[in-house]
Amino acid sequence: MTRAEKICARLRSALHADAVDLIDDSHLHAGHAGARDGRGHFRVRIVSPDFEGLRTVQRHQLVYRSLGDLMQTDIHALGIAALTPAEARTSD
Repeated sequence: MTRAEKICARLRSALHADAVDLIDDSHLHAGHAGARDGRGHFRVRIVSPDFEGLRTVQRHQLVYRSLGDLMQTDIHALGIAALTPAEARTSD
């Protein structure tokens, strides 16, 4: 399983996600101090009912908790768009 597949699988499972769209931007950070250890730079858009009633920072904390050890072993930087299903419908 690739790094991206592991990230998506973990998020889908932990957050009961309707959608997980992951973009690997690691190639844009080649030579960057934080990329030298082999961890990647990603952007993710997650649609989940688990985000209902949560503020942005709480949503991000939930995403980080869901990724657990991957934040230490596979991910150096993560941009997060965390939406409820209703928010996703109005943003499309």
